[in-house]
This record gives sequence, C-alpha cells and structure tokens, in this order.
Amino acid sequence: MLLEDKTAVIYAAGGAIGGAVARAFAREGARVFLTGRNVAKVDAVAKEIVAAGGVAETAQVDALDEKAVGEHLNTVVERAGGVDISFNAIGPGPTPGRIPLTELAGDAFARPIAFYTSSNFITAAAAARHMSGQGSGVIVTLTAVPGRMPARLIGGAAPAWAAVEAFSRSLALEVGPAGIRVVCLRSHAIPETPLIEANFATAAPAAGVSPAQFQAMLEQGTLLKRLPTLAEVADTAAFVASDRAGAMTATVVNLSAGNITD
Repeated sequence: MLLEDKTAVIYAAGGAIGGAVARAFAREGARVFLTGRNVAKVDAVAKEIVAAGGVAETAQVDALDEKAVGEHLNTVVERAGGVDISFNAIGPGPTPGRIPLTELAGDAFARPIAFYTSSNFITAAAAARHMSGQGSGVIVTLTAVPGRMPARLIGGAAPAWAAVEAFSRSLALEVGPAGIRVVCLRSHAIPETPLIEANFATAAPAAGVSPAQFQAMLEQGTLLKRLPTLAEVADTAAFVASDRAGAMTATVVNLSAGNITD
C-alpha cells in the first residue's frame, strides 16, 4: 500500500474531493484524521472508511481558525506520534454571479482570494511546523485550471488559485531542507461534484448554452475529450503523498485532461 503507516490530516473532508481523497488515503493504508465545519458530513465519510476496514477519526475544525487548526494538529501528534500528510480540499467556493471583472466591487473580488489563501496558509504552515521536527512530511494543495489559464466571469477565483500555486512553490523552497515536500494538484472541472454542478448552472447561461452543452464545450477543449474524475484526482493525491513520489516538490500536477499542455 502506498501510504501504509502514514498519518494524514484532511481539511474539508466532508466535501466531494476531500471525501474522495480521504477514502483513497485510507485505502492505501493511512490513518486519516478528517476535519470540517459540518461534522455530520465528515462523520459520514469516516463511517464509510471504517466499514471498509480503514482507520479514521473526525473533528469539527474550521480551517480558517488558526487556533483551532493548531490545537487539532497538536491532538493528532499526541495520538498518532506525528503527522505525515496534510491535504486541504477547501476551494474558493461557488460563483453565483457571473460579473465582468471591470464591474465587480473590490470586496467581492478580494473575498475568495482572502478566504482560499488564508485557509491554505493556516493549514500548511501549521503542518510544516510539526513536520520540521520529525524531518519529513508532505503538504498537498488543490487548485484548478483557471489558476493557469484565463477564464471568464469567475471573479477572484482564478487569482486565488494562482496565489495558492505560488504559495505552494514558495513554501516548498522554505521547508525542503527539513525534508518536507509540497505538491499542488491542479484539476479541471469535475462534473461529479456538487460545486461544479452549481457552477455549470450559472456559467452555462452566461455563455448562452445549457449546462450539458457547457460541459461538452469544456470536454472538447481537452486532448482526452473528457474531464477528470474524482477517482483520478484522489488516486493522484495518494501517489504524490507517498514515498514513491519522493523527488516531487515545488510543482503543480496537471490534471486537466490535456486542457493545459506542459
């Protein structure tokens, strides 16, 4: 198993991506500590993991609360002896209003940037402090295609993703000598997730098409003529968090199905 004897902390584990990654980590042998603001959703994921023979514990943690994140990590280290993997599945949220940048209010533009970057900074920095003491660890972040490619009518989401990618590289430089790796996953839209379904519902009318047609347009814009799946993203997260990806850091993993060619 890729992650046997590893301890992983996952933020927003009750969401579609967080839950999928949690299941993949547990399936690969990791002991997972799942957190989220909605503990009922987190508990549901944990029950699935335990029913499948995995080990999972849950806690209600707001990943924007620096004190709460720090206290939870202290508890994890006390219970498990350390923390090997940190994964933040929080995103900048849905885009209900499709407003051109030049017509967007300043606070509306800045809101997703502040939310997304703050959460990633708080969780990654807290994990790095613990990992430095043990001389190893992997921090995995999550972004999306508009962090690299221009996208219409998504406000501050694209700059937020780009900022997290830049932060991931800078953090990797700083913590690399302590044996800590930082890897960012950049995915295209995943139609299986409720967030993408909600975003398609607002993006499609703005583009003058139906949600199904909008999805088809995105699929045709990739080399594989399809979008990534939750399983593909989760399995990739498990690989980059494993020792088999031991030379991989300060990089962004391209999960765009060929929408971006590196």
